[in-house]
Amino acid sequence: MSRKKILHVVGARPNFMKIAPLMAAMAGRSGDFEQFLVHTGQHYDEAMSDVFFRELGLPRPDVNLDVGSGSHAQQTAQVMLRFEPALLEFRPDWVIVPGDVNSTIACALVAAKMEIRVAHLEAGLRSFDRTMPEEINRVLTDHISDALLTPSADGDENLRREGVDGSKIHLVGNIMIDSLVRLLPHAMEREGEARRAVGLGEREPFLLATMHRPSNVDRPENLIEILSALNEIARELPVVMPVHPRTRQRIGEMKFTPAEKLLLAAPLGYLDFLALESKAALVLTDSGGVQEETTFLGIACLTARPNTERPVTISMGTNELVASGCGAIVEAARRKLGRRVESRRPPLWDGRTGERIAELFAGWAR
Repeated sequence: MSRKKILHVVGARPNFMKIAPLMAAMAGRSGDFEQFLVHTGQHYDEAMSDVFFRELGLPRPDVNLDVGSGSHAQQTAQVMLRFEPALLEFRPDWVIVPGDVNSTIACALVAAKMEIRVAHLEAGLRSFDRTMPEEINRVLTDHISDALLTPSADGDENLRREGVDGSKIHLVGNIMIDSLVRLLPHAMEREGEARRAVGLGEREPFLLATMHRPSNVDRPENLIEILSALNEIARELPVVMPVHPRTRQRIGEMKFTPAEKLLLAAPLGYLDFLALESKAALVLTDSGGVQEETTFLGIACLTARPNTERPVTISMGTNELVASGCGAIVEAARRKLGRRVESRRPPLWDGRTGERIAELFAGWAR
Protein backbone atom coordinates (compact mmCIF):
# COMPACT_ATOMS: atom_id res chain seq x y z
CA MET A 1 0.00 0.00 0.00
CA SER A 2 1.33 3.46 -0.88
CA ARG A 3 2.24 5.85 1.87
CA LYS A 4 -0.12 8.65 2.94
CA LYS A 5 1.11 12.10 1.90
CA ILE A 6 1.03 14.49 4.87
CA LEU A 7 1.66 18.21 4.40
CA HIS A 8 2.44 20.12 7.61
CA VAL A 9 2.08 23.90 7.84
CA VAL A 10 4.03 26.23 10.14
CA GLY A 11 3.54 29.97 10.22
CA ALA A 12 4.88 31.29 13.53
CA ARG A 13 7.39 30.05 16.11
CA PRO A 14 4.78 28.45 18.44
CA ASN A 15 3.78 26.25 15.49
CA PHE A 16 7.32 24.85 15.33
CA MET A 17 7.01 23.28 18.80
CA LYS A 18 3.74 21.62 17.75
CA ILE A 19 4.79 20.24 14.38
CA ALA A 20 8.30 19.04 15.32
CA PRO A 21 7.21 16.12 17.55
CA LEU A 22 4.49 15.07 15.11
CA MET A 23 6.90 14.99 12.18
CA ALA A 24 9.35 12.98 14.29
CA ALA A 25 6.64 10.46 15.26
CA MET A 26 5.54 10.07 11.65
CA ALA A 27 9.17 9.77 10.50
CA GLY A 28 9.42 6.78 12.83
CA ARG A 29 6.71 5.15 10.71
CA SER A 30 8.27 5.92 7.33
CA GLY A 31 6.45 2.98 5.78
CA ASP A 32 3.13 4.73 6.50
CA PHE A 33 3.87 8.38 5.68
CA GLU A 34 5.53 10.69 3.17
CA GLN A 35 5.86 14.13 4.75
CA PHE A 36 6.24 17.69 3.46
CA LEU A 37 6.73 20.93 5.41
CA VAL A 38 5.51 24.36 4.28
CA HIS A 39 6.68 27.46 6.18
CA THR A 40 4.41 30.39 5.34
CA GLY A 41 6.87 32.94 6.71
CA GLN A 42 4.08 34.70 8.61
CA HIS A 43 6.48 35.46 11.47
CA TYR A 44 9.97 35.23 10.09
CA ASP A 45 13.20 36.31 11.71
CA GLU A 46 16.02 34.47 9.99
CA ALA A 47 18.29 34.14 13.02
CA MET A 48 15.53 33.14 15.46
CA SER A 49 13.82 30.78 13.02
CA ASP A 50 17.13 29.03 12.34
CA VAL A 51 17.66 28.58 16.09
CA PHE A 52 14.20 27.07 16.56
CA PHE A 53 14.52 24.73 13.58
CA ARG A 54 17.92 23.53 14.79
CA GLU A 55 16.94 23.09 18.45
CA LEU A 56 13.67 21.34 17.67
CA GLY A 57 15.17 19.05 15.03
CA LEU A 58 12.76 20.23 12.33
CA PRO A 59 13.73 19.46 8.73
CA ARG A 60 14.25 22.38 6.40
CA PRO A 61 10.93 23.42 4.82
CA ASP A 62 10.16 22.02 1.40
CA VAL A 63 8.60 25.40 0.59
CA ASN A 64 8.90 28.82 2.24
CA LEU A 65 6.11 31.13 1.14
CA ASP A 66 7.94 34.24 2.49
CA VAL A 67 4.70 36.04 3.26
CA GLY A 68 6.06 38.37 5.94
CA SER A 69 4.08 40.89 7.95
CA GLY A 70 1.03 42.93 7.01
CA SER A 71 -2.54 43.50 8.09
CA HIS A 72 -4.65 40.43 8.90
CA ALA A 73 -6.37 40.66 5.53
CA GLN A 74 -3.14 41.14 3.58
CA GLN A 75 -1.33 38.34 5.39
CA THR A 76 -4.20 35.86 5.11
CA ALA A 77 -4.71 36.65 1.43
CA GLN A 78 -1.01 36.27 0.60
CA VAL A 79 -0.80 32.92 2.39
CA MET A 80 -3.83 31.66 0.44
CA LEU A 81 -2.43 32.82 -2.90
CA ARG A 82 1.00 31.29 -2.29
CA PHE A 83 -0.20 28.08 -0.64
CA GLU A 84 -2.36 26.89 -3.53
CA PRO A 85 0.63 26.12 -5.83
CA ALA A 86 2.23 24.04 -3.05
CA LEU A 87 -0.91 21.92 -2.80
CA LEU A 88 -0.97 21.48 -6.57
CA GLU A 89 2.68 20.40 -6.48
CA PHE A 90 2.56 17.93 -3.57
CA ARG A 91 -1.05 16.66 -3.86
CA PRO A 92 -1.22 15.61 -0.18
CA ASP A 93 -3.82 13.30 1.32
CA TRP A 94 -3.92 15.45 4.46
CA VAL A 95 -2.95 19.00 5.40
CA ILE A 96 -2.18 19.46 9.10
CA VAL A 97 -2.54 23.01 10.44
CA PRO A 98 -1.55 23.80 14.05
CA GLY A 99 -2.70 26.52 16.41
CA ASP A 100 -4.60 29.69 15.63
CA VAL A 101 -2.46 32.08 13.58
CA ASN A 102 -3.50 33.59 10.24
CA SER A 103 -1.60 30.85 8.38
CA THR A 104 -3.80 28.26 10.12
CA ILE A 105 -7.12 29.48 8.71
CA ALA A 106 -5.63 30.54 5.37
CA CYS A 107 -4.12 27.12 4.59
CA ALA A 108 -7.12 25.23 5.98
CA LEU A 109 -9.47 27.22 3.75
CA VAL A 110 -7.44 26.65 0.58
CA ALA A 111 -7.14 22.92 1.27
CA ALA A 112 -10.84 22.53 2.11
CA LYS A 113 -11.90 24.21 -1.13
CA MET A 114 -9.55 21.92 -3.06
CA GLU A 115 -11.23 18.94 -1.34
CA ILE A 116 -8.05 17.97 0.50
CA ARG A 117 -8.65 16.72 4.02
CA VAL A 118 -7.62 19.05 6.85
CA ALA A 119 -6.58 18.14 10.39
CA HIS A 120 -6.52 20.91 13.00
CA LEU A 121 -3.85 20.31 15.62
CA GLU A 122 -4.79 21.94 18.95
CA ALA A 123 -8.49 22.10 18.06
CA GLY A 124 -11.39 23.09 20.29
CA LEU A 125 -9.72 25.84 22.31
CA ARG A 126 -11.99 28.81 23.03
CA SER A 127 -11.53 32.13 24.82
CA PHE A 128 -15.10 33.14 23.87
CA ASP A 129 -13.68 36.55 22.96
CA ARG A 130 -14.30 37.39 19.30
CA THR A 131 -12.21 40.57 19.60
CA MET A 132 -9.18 38.27 19.47
CA PRO A 133 -8.17 37.47 15.88
CA GLU A 134 -6.92 34.10 17.10
CA GLU A 135 -10.40 33.17 18.31
CA ILE A 136 -11.89 33.76 14.87
CA ASN A 137 -9.10 31.70 13.30
CA ARG A 138 -9.71 28.82 15.75
CA VAL A 139 -13.47 28.66 15.30
CA LEU A 140 -13.42 28.84 11.50
CA THR A 141 -10.59 26.31 11.18
CA ASP A 142 -12.41 23.84 13.42
CA HIS A 143 -15.59 24.04 11.38
CA ILE A 144 -13.93 23.35 8.03
CA SER A 145 -11.58 20.61 9.25
CA ASP A 146 -12.06 16.86 8.81
CA ALA A 147 -10.13 15.82 11.93
CA LEU A 148 -10.03 17.82 15.18
CA LEU A 149 -7.06 16.91 17.38
CA THR A 150 -7.79 18.30 20.84
CA PRO A 151 -5.33 18.84 23.72
CA SER A 152 -7.78 18.55 26.63
CA ALA A 153 -11.36 17.51 27.41
CA ASP A 154 -12.69 21.09 27.43
CA GLY A 155 -11.81 21.28 23.73
CA ASP A 156 -14.04 18.27 23.03
CA GLU A 157 -16.86 19.88 25.02
CA ASN A 158 -16.55 23.17 23.13
CA LEU A 159 -16.74 21.42 19.77
CA ARG A 160 -19.75 19.28 20.72
CA ARG A 161 -21.52 22.38 22.01
CA GLU A 162 -21.02 23.97 18.59
CA GLY A 163 -22.59 20.98 16.85
CA VAL A 164 -19.42 19.43 15.44
CA ASP A 165 -19.76 15.79 14.36
CA GLY A 166 -18.34 13.73 17.23
CA SER A 167 -16.61 11.31 14.84
CA LYS A 168 -14.23 14.13 13.85
CA ILE A 169 -13.11 14.84 17.44
CA HIS A 170 -10.02 13.06 18.78
CA LEU A 171 -8.61 13.80 22.25
CA VAL A 172 -4.89 13.24 21.71
CA GLY A 173 -3.22 15.41 24.37
CA ASN A 174 -0.99 18.45 24.26
CA ILE A 175 1.60 18.26 21.48
CA MET A 176 3.56 21.22 22.95
CA ILE A 177 4.40 19.06 25.95
CA ASP A 178 6.08 16.52 23.65
CA SER A 179 8.71 19.12 22.75
CA LEU A 180 9.09 20.18 26.37
CA VAL A 181 9.56 16.61 27.67
CA ARG A 182 12.13 15.76 25.00
CA LEU A 183 14.16 18.94 25.29
CA LEU A 184 13.96 19.81 29.00
CA PRO A 185 17.14 17.85 29.88
CA HIS A 186 19.02 19.69 27.11
CA ALA A 187 17.61 23.00 28.32
CA MET A 188 18.79 22.38 31.86
CA GLU A 189 22.33 21.86 30.58
CA ARG A 190 22.13 25.45 29.30
CA GLU A 191 20.81 27.06 32.48
CA GLY A 192 24.11 28.67 33.44
CA GLU A 193 24.67 30.02 29.94
CA ALA A 194 21.08 31.29 29.72
CA ARG A 195 21.41 33.06 33.08
CA ARG A 196 24.64 34.75 32.04
CA ALA A 197 23.16 35.80 28.72
CA VAL A 198 20.39 37.81 30.43
CA GLY A 199 22.53 39.12 33.30
CA LEU A 200 21.34 36.86 36.14
CA GLY A 201 23.45 35.43 38.94
CA GLU A 202 24.03 31.69 39.23
CA ARG A 203 21.28 30.91 41.76
CA GLU A 204 19.49 34.26 41.84
CA PRO A 205 15.66 34.00 42.08
CA PHE A 206 13.84 35.95 39.38
CA LEU A 207 10.55 36.69 37.63
CA LEU A 208 10.36 35.86 33.92
CA ALA A 209 8.09 38.05 31.76
CA THR A 210 7.07 37.60 28.15
CA MET A 211 4.59 39.80 26.29
CA HIS A 212 3.66 39.76 22.60
CA ARG A 213 -0.10 40.30 22.16
CA PRO A 214 -1.03 43.56 20.44
CA SER A 215 -3.43 44.47 23.26
CA ASN A 216 -0.45 44.55 25.63
CA VAL A 217 2.51 45.74 23.55
CA ASP A 218 0.97 47.84 20.75
CA ARG A 219 -1.07 50.11 23.01
CA PRO A 220 1.29 52.53 24.80
CA GLU A 221 -1.11 52.98 27.72
CA ASN A 222 -1.12 49.23 28.41
CA LEU A 223 2.58 48.67 27.79
CA ILE A 224 3.58 51.43 30.24
CA GLU A 225 1.34 49.87 32.92
CA ILE A 226 3.04 46.48 32.48
CA LEU A 227 6.53 47.98 32.42
CA SER A 228 5.79 50.08 35.51
CA ALA A 229 4.66 46.94 37.32
CA LEU A 230 7.85 45.14 36.33
CA ASN A 231 9.91 48.10 37.53
CA GLU A 232 8.14 47.92 40.89
CA ILE A 233 8.70 44.16 41.19
CA ALA A 234 12.35 44.58 40.15
CA ARG A 235 12.95 46.46 43.40
CA GLU A 236 12.33 43.17 45.20
CA LEU A 237 13.80 40.59 42.81
CA PRO A 238 15.28 40.62 39.30
CA VAL A 239 12.87 40.58 36.36
CA VAL A 240 13.96 39.09 33.02
CA MET A 241 11.96 40.15 29.97
CA PRO A 242 13.03 38.96 26.50
CA VAL A 243 11.88 41.74 24.17
CA HIS A 244 11.07 41.55 20.46
CA PRO A 245 12.83 44.34 18.48
CA ARG A 246 9.46 45.91 17.61
CA THR A 247 8.51 46.13 21.29
CA ARG A 248 11.97 47.43 22.19
CA GLN A 249 11.48 50.24 19.70
CA ARG A 250 8.17 51.15 21.31
CA ILE A 251 9.78 51.18 24.75
CA GLY A 252 12.43 53.55 23.41
CA GLU A 253 9.79 55.84 21.95
CA MET A 254 8.06 55.97 25.35
CA LYS A 255 11.32 57.10 26.96
CA PHE A 256 10.84 54.48 29.67
CA THR A 257 13.76 53.99 32.04
CA PRO A 258 14.03 50.39 33.31
CA ALA A 259 15.03 49.78 36.91
CA GLU A 260 18.49 48.33 37.48
CA LYS A 261 17.11 44.82 37.99
CA LEU A 262 14.62 44.93 35.11
CA LEU A 263 16.69 43.04 32.55
CA LEU A 264 15.37 43.68 29.03
CA ALA A 265 16.98 40.87 27.04
CA ALA A 266 17.13 39.92 23.38
CA PRO A 267 14.70 37.21 22.19
CA LEU A 268 15.75 33.74 23.37
CA GLY A 269 15.88 30.40 21.60
CA TYR A 270 13.58 27.63 22.80
CA LEU A 271 16.18 25.88 24.98
CA ASP A 272 17.36 29.02 26.76
CA PHE A 273 13.81 30.22 27.37
CA LEU A 274 12.78 26.79 28.69
CA ALA A 275 15.83 26.72 30.99
CA LEU A 276 14.82 30.05 32.55
CA GLU A 277 11.11 29.23 32.61
CA SER A 278 11.70 26.02 34.55
CA LYS A 279 13.67 27.90 37.24
CA ALA A 280 11.59 31.08 37.54
CA ALA A 281 9.99 32.03 40.84
CA LEU A 282 7.07 33.40 38.82
CA VAL A 283 6.20 33.89 35.14
CA LEU A 284 4.15 36.82 33.80
CA THR A 285 2.93 36.21 30.27
CA ASP A 286 0.21 36.66 27.67
CA SER A 287 1.26 33.54 25.72
CA GLY A 288 -0.97 30.49 25.44
CA GLY A 289 1.98 28.12 25.14
CA VAL A 290 3.70 29.52 28.23
CA GLN A 291 0.50 28.98 30.24
CA GLU A 292 0.66 25.31 29.25
CA GLU A 293 4.38 24.90 29.87
CA THR A 294 4.23 26.44 33.36
CA THR A 295 1.31 24.16 34.24
CA PHE A 296 3.36 21.11 33.25
CA LEU A 297 6.44 22.41 35.07
CA GLY A 298 4.55 23.45 38.21
CA ILE A 299 5.77 27.06 37.94
CA ALA A 300 3.54 29.89 39.20
CA CYS A 301 2.11 31.87 36.28
CA LEU A 302 0.18 35.12 35.88
CA THR A 303 -1.50 35.72 32.52
CA ALA A 304 -2.06 39.39 31.72
CA ARG A 305 -5.29 38.92 29.79
CA PRO A 306 -9.01 39.14 30.58
CA ASN A 307 -9.56 35.54 29.40
CA THR A 308 -7.77 32.40 28.27
CA GLU A 309 -8.51 29.71 25.70
CA ARG A 310 -6.69 27.29 28.00
CA PRO A 311 -8.87 27.23 31.15
CA VAL A 312 -7.40 23.85 32.12
CA THR A 313 -4.23 25.74 33.12
CA ILE A 314 -6.32 27.54 35.75
CA SER A 315 -8.54 24.68 36.93
CA MET A 316 -5.72 22.13 37.14
CA GLY A 317 -2.56 24.18 36.98
CA THR A 318 -0.55 27.09 38.18
CA ASN A 319 -2.13 29.81 36.07
CA GLU A 320 -4.12 32.87 37.17
CA LEU A 321 -5.56 35.70 35.07
CA VAL A 322 -4.63 39.26 36.00
CA ALA A 323 -5.56 42.67 34.61
CA SER A 324 -2.80 44.47 32.70
CA GLY A 325 -2.73 47.41 35.16
CA CYS A 326 0.34 48.16 37.25
CA GLY A 327 -1.36 47.81 40.63
CA ALA A 328 -3.12 44.55 39.74
CA ILE A 329 0.07 42.92 38.46
CA VAL A 330 2.17 43.98 41.45
CA GLU A 331 -0.45 42.84 43.97
CA ALA A 332 -0.96 39.48 42.24
CA ALA A 333 2.79 38.91 41.88
CA ARG A 334 3.45 39.56 45.57
CA ARG A 335 0.61 37.24 46.56
CA LYS A 336 1.69 34.51 44.15
CA LEU A 337 5.33 34.73 45.23
CA GLY A 338 4.31 34.41 48.85
CA ARG A 339 2.68 30.99 48.69
CA ARG A 340 3.28 27.49 47.39
CA VAL A 341 1.60 26.68 44.08
CA GLU A 342 -0.37 23.46 43.65
CA SER A 343 -0.51 22.00 40.16
CA ARG A 344 -1.82 18.87 38.44
CA ARG A 345 -0.90 17.82 34.93
CA PRO A 346 -3.94 17.37 32.70
CA PRO A 347 -4.52 13.89 31.26
CA LEU A 348 -2.45 13.00 28.16
CA TRP A 349 0.04 15.82 28.74
CA ASP A 350 2.71 13.13 28.82
CA GLY A 351 5.06 13.67 25.88
CA ARG A 352 3.43 11.02 23.68
CA THR A 353 0.84 13.03 21.76
CA GLY A 354 2.78 12.83 18.51
CA GLU A 355 2.81 9.03 18.73
CA ARG A 356 -0.94 8.92 19.33
CA ILE A 357 -1.62 11.13 16.31
CA ALA A 358 0.67 9.10 14.07
CA GLU A 359 -1.18 5.94 15.19
CA LEU A 360 -4.51 7.55 14.34
CA PHE A 361 -3.44 8.60 10.85
CA ALA A 362 -1.84 5.26 10.12
CA GLY A 363 -5.14 3.53 10.88
CA TRP A 364 -7.30 5.76 8.69
CA ALA A 365 -8.20 4.87 5.13
CA ARG A 366 -6.25 6.77 2.50
